[in-house]
Amino acid sequence: MRIPIQAVTPTTESAEIIGWVHEVRDLGGLAFFLIRDRTGIIQVTIPKKKVPAEILETVRNVSKESVVRVRGRVKAIEKAPGGREIVPDELEIVSIAESPLPLDVAEKVPAEMDTRLDSRFLDARKPRVRAIFFIRSAVTSSATAFLASRGCINITTPKIVAAATEGGTELFPIAYFEKEAFLNQSPQLYKQMMMAAGFESVFELGPIFRAEEHNTVRHLNEATSLDVEVSFADHNDVMELLEDLIVHVYEYVRENCAEHLAELGVDLKTPAQPFPRIPYTEAIEIANRTIAEKLTFGDDLSPAAERAIGDTVGQHYFIVDWPTDIRPYYAMPYPERPEFCKAFDMMHPRMELSSGAQRIHDYDLLVEQIRAKGLAPESFEFYLKTFRYGMPPHAGWGLGIERLVMTMLDLQNIREAVLFPRDRHRLTP
Repeated sequence: MRIPIQAVTPTTESAEIIGWVHEVRDLGGLAFFLIRDRTGIIQVTIPKKKVPAEILETVRNVSKESVVRVRGRVKAIEKAPGGREIVPDELEIVSIAESPLPLDVAEKVPAEMDTRLDSRFLDARKPRVRAIFFIRSAVTSSATAFLASRGCINITTPKIVAAATEGGTELFPIAYFEKEAFLNQSPQLYKQMMMAAGFESVFELGPIFRAEEHNTVRHLNEATSLDVEVSFADHNDVMELLEDLIVHVYEYVRENCAEHLAELGVDLKTPAQPFPRIPYTEAIEIANRTIAEKLTFGDDLSPAAERAIGDTVGQHYFIVDWPTDIRPYYAMPYPERPEFCKAFDMMHPRMELSSGAQRIHDYDLLVEQIRAKGLAPESFEFYLKTFRYGMPPHAGWGLGIERLVMTMLDLQNIREAVLFPRDRHRLTP
């Protein structure tokens, strides 16, 4: 019976493994295979004068990345991976791999990102790449478990919608029978509607779609967002929840993914609490000390400005109290200074990770803000209806999973944090 490679120890007497041929070396009287499965790598040593003829025939025909089955004796050997090797009694090619390969899984020959993504199934066999997605899985499972422990209900909202979340043109139109429809920018409207339904605290982990014509290392057109909405809460309450979640996820990954972090060479440090909260006006002042193109009140933050602020702060932080005019219509203005709203961005020193706010729960004010953005309230009737029948105060945020993983692992391109990226130029595989 097959056992995982990781379970084969120097004290194991015999084992049967199935995996991919990672490397092949022939030294004349000896041949060496490195066999890999998702748990690790083991050396198979073939002394040519001491093994059956059918094994030698198999050795001559095997190619890198073929799937093989090996049964044999386990021996302790100091220089082999994991301090053990298998000397085969049986060696079978289960599935032959064509040669040459589209890319080198052993990473002795580097490949460009497009080459890697064109053969992502092969790229994902690399231990380093696999480690990223083990950690990504740990990030999402620990985050959703954390939110469930805080009383949040896991919901699923439509991804085919009739109206834009925030208006604008950054939408993917689709053919939906005789109607006009779009891929959803976020679950924003629907998670707010669940506040009117009395769910009180909800979260959703799912895809979002943005038709932005970016071509950068930190943007995707299909991304994964973890969205939260909480009733009877303000912006400060949900910022605290977000901060606690980030710290929890880092600690979980650090404690449960040590081998994968080691594979990536990442010494993961848990962010210090509390995260600093920097007003927008102060953030502009910090950025303007460094960047060439100066910002004025009402400007959004450029990547250069984000880097300048991040270099100054040096840790995760919040930018708070944004100008109302540049935030979505549902962000709650401060009553005493309506030019500012109760919105925030949660930042890593490299980039924005999350955006959120306390929401407007008053129907008349919400309609007024929708009109102020040049949008038609009639297009949002299904959403606005919920505000006429007892909408509680509420607040929430959306957190980009790819950016969280990217910054956590110090990846240089966001495409490394998603299996099959969708960007301006890539629709396959």
